[in-house]
Amino acid sequence: MHVNDASTPGGAAGGAAVVAHPAWLRLAPPFLGIGAGLLVKWAAQWIISLPWAPFQGPLELLESLPEPGATIGAGVLGAVGGLVLSFLIDHDALTLAVRTDRVELTRRGRTREHARADVEGAFTDGQGMTGKRLVLLGRDGRVLERMPCDLKEARVAEAFRVNGWPWLEADPYAAEYRRWVDGLPELPPAANALLRARKEALKDDAEGDDADELRRELAELGVVVREDKDRQYFRMVPAEGVDGA
Repeated sequence: MHVNDASTPGGAAGGAAVVAHPAWLRLAPPFLGIGAGLLVKWAAQWIISLPWAPFQGPLELLESLPEPGATIGAGVLGAVGGLVLSFLIDHDALTLAVRTDRVELTRRGRTREHARADVEGAFTDGQGMTGKRLVLLGRDGRVLERMPCDLKEARVAEAFRVNGWPWLEADPYAAEYRRWVDGLPELPPAANALLRARKEALKDDAEGDDADELRRELAELGVVVREDKDRQYFRMVPAEGVDGA
């Protein structure tokens, strides 16, 4: 989802320009969970009276507990659920740190780093709440990174620009992409196999590690790939001398 982001200035004097989700996004779910838990507790008897309502058994158990333990327990369970949600949001979110000489992208517990000399430009691609990607272009039109990014585009662009990185308004190679259809003769057989596997990976987790790993393997074959929902598009680049893709 799109949320406001927190950022710190960078540049030669200020160190890294960091763009990340704000602290309130991590703190809000536990408090919202407490409220939700208490609301369920107070409404449990009414919900039980509805024959079509789900979770009848757990709600009846909750209603049978003595007070104030039932209310406290409902609040604690809600807080735990909120903490889990907060962890998942934080784990899946992108944190960006741009310096004059390198950029660090951290997501799902992993940090990828690229030197300024290897990056020809950066831009965001895609639309919607879950479709936007931060793209780092390397030499000869290669894609070094194509990472899910729900940070504000203006903040991301500012972080790159203030440190002297080229920020692009759009993908300069957008017109070269073609929709992938299984068995295209101009693609190496291995590429078609990887694209088939990636299609399945996108069904399971459109922003997951498997799809990203397969994208990098395709890059080694000279195939740059991007996705739009369940459709994959590709373009070709020279296969030799891949660095970082």
